[in-house]
Amino acid sequence: MSILGTRVQRVEDPLFLTRGAVYTDDLTDERLAGALHLTLVRSPVAHARITSIDVAAAREAPGVVDVVTGADLGLPPAHLWPGAPKETSRAFLATDKVRFVGEPVVAVLTEELYQGQDAADLVEIDYDPLPAVVDLEAALSDEVVLFEDLGTNLVGGFGHDEEFDEHLFDDCDVVVTQRIVNQRLAAAPLETRAASAVWGADGRLTIWASTQNAQSAKAAVAAWLNVDGDRVHLITPDVGGGFGAKIGADPEFALVAQLAQRTERAVRWHESRSENMTGMLQGRAQLQTITIGGNRDGDVLAYRLDILADVGAYPRIGAFLPFFTRQMAPGVYDIPRVESRARMVVTTTTSIGAYRGAGRPEATAAIERAMDLFAAEIGMDPAQVRRRNVVAPDKFPFTNKGGATYDSGEYAAAIDRVLEAADYTGLRAEQAARRERGDAVALGIGVSAYVEITGGGDYSEHASVEVHPDGTVTVLTGTSPHGQGHATAWAMLASEHLGIPVEKITVLHGDTDLIPKGSGTMGSRSLQTGGIAVHKAAGELAELARTRAADVLEANVDDLEVVDGAVRVRGTTTAITLAALAEREPLQVQTVFDGGAPSFPFGAHVAVVEVDLETGRVVVDRIVTVDDAGPVLNPLLADGQRHGGIAQGISQALLEEVRFDEDGNPITSTLADYAFPSAAELPSFTLVDMATPTPYNPLGAKGIGEAGTIGATPAVQSAVVDALAHLGVRHIDMPLAPLRVWEAIEAAREGA
Repeated sequence: MSILGTRVQRVEDPLFLTRGAVYTDDLTDERLAGALHLTLVRSPVAHARITSIDVAAAREAPGVVDVVTGADLGLPPAHLWPGAPKETSRAFLATDKVRFVGEPVVAVLTEELYQGQDAADLVEIDYDPLPAVVDLEAALSDEVVLFEDLGTNLVGGFGHDEEFDEHLFDDCDVVVTQRIVNQRLAAAPLETRAASAVWGADGRLTIWASTQNAQSAKAAVAAWLNVDGDRVHLITPDVGGGFGAKIGADPEFALVAQLAQRTERAVRWHESRSENMTGMLQGRAQLQTITIGGNRDGDVLAYRLDILADVGAYPRIGAFLPFFTRQMAPGVYDIPRVESRARMVVTTTTSIGAYRGAGRPEATAAIERAMDLFAAEIGMDPAQVRRRNVVAPDKFPFTNKGGATYDSGEYAAAIDRVLEAADYTGLRAEQAARRERGDAVALGIGVSAYVEITGGGDYSEHASVEVHPDGTVTVLTGTSPHGQGHATAWAMLASEHLGIPVEKITVLHGDTDLIPKGSGTMGSRSLQTGGIAVHKAAGELAELARTRAADVLEANVDDLEVVDGAVRVRGTTTAITLAALAEREPLQVQTVFDGGAPSFPFGAHVAVVEVDLETGRVVVDRIVTVDDAGPVLNPLLADGQRHGGIAQGISQALLEEVRFDEDGNPITSTLADYAFPSAAELPSFTLVDMATPTPYNPLGAKGIGEAGTIGATPAVQSAVVDALAHLGVRHIDMPLAPLRVWEAIEAAREGA
């Protein structure tokens, strides 16, 4: 019986539940003994010129070893995204100007951690305040410019030089336009950012960092320090969540390394939660204008998406993500005419990066709101409109109007399946009854359909599998788990070919000396690249073992099979264990798998909410989802990914929003101000199975890590608006907090 597709318990969990994780700040490596502690003095203003920095008092504080300014550091500014103008490079420690609250200005190094903040409080910095710019349309106007040498806040775009087609909607009976805010979110991982560094006597740097991909983080640190990559050894300990915000390296990693070299001491750094909420990359932050047109039979004929994206003060990967939003703009729909453009502007706020879905949730949120608005305008059921316009299954592979080629899909079947599981007809009947009675608590039913692109932009991955003489197995992978369960899943894949129990298989990752090549974990890429690479390596190792065993057993290779950790002559008891073969000579295979293209998982969600018409309070009563990511390797792990994604999707719809005042001051910089739910605020999730394989890998697997987030957000937003549709409400921006919902109810009642 195959182990694939079974609910194997996570092998990671016993240690996490007993000893606990070992995060970067928990390290006890002897090379870090006596390490200095880094405390950063950060800007309290969003936009200002630095007129003076006085560190004299701080230098005299107890325990202080060094106080460093940008002028002392000797590092050129970091160009944080290759597609952004060079003028937007960021100094590791600001010298002349600050552009967001929380930007590092001075580094304080102390013998003990507690001494750092006391000394930092003694640093005196004089700022000459400049006007802040937080609003995206204000930033686009260039009345306040962040980078004078650049002369504009517009730092990039996709399709922004092209004129929209003025005849796009000429043959449409109905045209609807809506301005939509896809709000800024904080990643808020369990573990905040952290790094520790030490230089060896051989001139090599060892750096431990909380990151989602050790190899690219190493490359970035080496480039920022202007040292050869061979001189950098980066190790990723346990990582307490990333959600995209820990892709690659942060400038602070190189700063820690530079300070370690300057002081000839090991240096440790980890940020507080408030620092994390103002300094770590944030997500989403798009202002969208959607226009949709079609006929009254329900056929969508044209769609336009205009994106104004916030990249924060210093462009990073967030400056690229609108590319994905444009690429996935049509969603699951076969729309004859689609056009889009994206413009990216800098603001005096925290930089934007990837956050679970990274550009694709923004596309789905836009097209799903558009479908709801179109359905409302023509008076047709929103589920019916969706089903009528999806790509037909016989059209795959299908290239959408954004240029993405979808590999496989059964979009109508996913909608049908989720509607049936939710008892959509019964829900509509209950809703009608409540409205007829005039109930104070309204029922809302939201439907969303989605397709997303998975693969992380790199469709190949490295893996190594080795059997040892004691019968254990070591798997080396270029992926970088931080909660996904790779130790379990990759062991299952190796066990499938070798017949060795998962308990005897160790999976290692995140060490650039041990695994010099790898692309990490992001973009729901891991199974379809790294997992398949392990599967391939284990299969090749089994073939190698059969070849070697043929000589030992004096048998034909074709008569041999690998079973229960041994090579056996079929139909006999004649065998040799893989361990015995490994005793004779090393039994190891290294390989690379390249899928050549991304895969496109898809699904459909139904959210059921209750809205108190007197208070605006929203309660999510049910959520039913189909998330089709092809054949499932381990349902336990896949369900966990779906649960987490759905929870974050609901959270964006109802609760989360990073906010700044007009002066650029963050007003959601603690978890007391920034809301997200606990398990107590969420319903149980109904997960409906469906598996449509991709042709791009031998297991047919697609990505599952972000699917729940992409589908849940528009479903919940749709449900809340649907609950109020009988009052005349057509749209409410997220987050759908009680006050905002109540205001929409009152405006509708007043006829606004």
